Amino acid sequence: MVVCGLGPAGTDLVTAAARDAIARIPHRYLRTTRHPAAPVVGEAESFDHLYESAATFDDVYAGIVAALVDAATTHGEVLYAVPGSPVVAERSVELLAVDGRVDVEIVPALSFLDLTWARLGVDPLAAGVRLVDGHRFGTEAAGERGPLLVAQCDHRDVLSDVKLAIGEAVEATGGASGGPGGPGGPGEVPTVTILQRLGLPDETIREVPWPELDRTVEPDHLTSVWVPRLAAPIAGEVAAFADVVRRLRAECPWDREQTHQTLRRHLLEEAYEVLEAIDHLDVERATGFEALEEELGDLLFQVVFHATLAAEEGQFTLADVARGIHDKLVRRHPHVFGEAEATTADELAATWERMKKAEKGRDSVMDGIPATLPALLYALKVQKKAASEGVDWQELLDEGDEGADPAPGADDPASSVGSADPAGSAGPGAADLGRRLLELVAEAGAAGVDPETELRLAAERVRDRFRERKRG
Repeated sequence: MVVCGLGPAGTDLVTAAARDAIARIPHRYLRTTRHPAAPVVGEAESFDHLYESAATFDDVYAGIVAALVDAATTHGEVLYAVPGSPVVAERSVELLAVDGRVDVEIVPALSFLDLTWARLGVDPLAAGVRLVDGHRFGTEAAGERGPLLVAQCDHRDVLSDVKLAIGEAVEATGGASGGPGGPGGPGEVPTVTILQRLGLPDETIREVPWPELDRTVEPDHLTSVWVPRLAAPIAGEVAAFADVVRRLRAECPWDREQTHQTLRRHLLEEAYEVLEAIDHLDVERATGFEALEEELGDLLFQVVFHATLAAEEGQFTLADVARGIHDKLVRRHPHVFGEAEATTADELAATWERMKKAEKGRDSVMDGIPATLPALLYALKVQKKAASEGVDWQELLDEGDEGADPAPGADDPASSVGSADPAGSAGPGAADLGRRLLELVAEAGAAGVDPETELRLAAERVRDRFRERKRG
């Protein structure tokens, strides 16, 4: 079997050796016709249909190898033509080379790398450039600091995965995109270079602000990204974790059956387990952090799982989730990221509520409070929302009670508690009991204490001391 490359662009870059092999061998195969130099091969069978029918790229490459081995068995010598160079980012050629059923002869060719280094003005050996496949970026580039050339960026999802894996670690450079440059100035937005269709009439090379990578770039199968420098190692763990969740979704029977609705219970349970871990955290003694780390991981699994389901449904990806909360936090903190001056915590809270109301088109700041919140937390939310508008919750409660007869025994706490209907209906003193509970919630809020947590901790102390007494 003879494998030849068609070069990185048009027919003018196809080597004489490749043309000779094409002319000599009548049984020809093309990995894809989506290449400017593909017409040079003449009559040939392509594997474009595998890209349309196979579920994964691994399935595509396995199908190509199987078909080529069968063809070689039937016809003897066959030609396999691939874009660029046969030895650069050609997974199917890698698989053929280690397949013991066929002998493989490689006809060298120019690759897109030759044009890339020329356009960037970079000596890859001197710069220590690492070439990475965009489809395997999260795992292959973990721990790298750059410079990186990310190839095979043929889809916006690939760009999103690259952006997610790197995070905010791209470093601003003061020089030209390809040169060594110097550190950018304070607050300078870092950029990366997009290279598309090198060697063709519509070739483009442009710098793009890092935050805009997966927003403004329209990628195709001839798109690469040049990342000159990273300020910190790539956070490949997050991308690798997302890959694990996708694989579980594809291969695990339990995970395949889950929906947003069936995961609801698990999300709630994991959130409560995080709260329990926080309750048992002792910062001074540095204990409890291992449990908190584990529980946060379990909660993160739920977040990534929901994002994975949404991506399957064509709605949003994990990168969209991260970008959305990033942009929202920047937008709602103009005193940090903008020109606004820092104010008091109370004023910031009021500003936050007004911005939420405007962004979401709500009629009231009370809209959007989850009805499923525990009662104490729900009460605290209502009080804070009212306070953000300068309204006293007690006045609101008094308005509804005007003209009502005072509850019997209102001045006697014991009487009020005992007057509640055991079945749960409001008895004569139930309203007064509710008011006193609200007052306790307000007292906790004023002290910066979470009433839900404090009640749970108090109940746990009773539980533990009960167990101790029973054991004694």
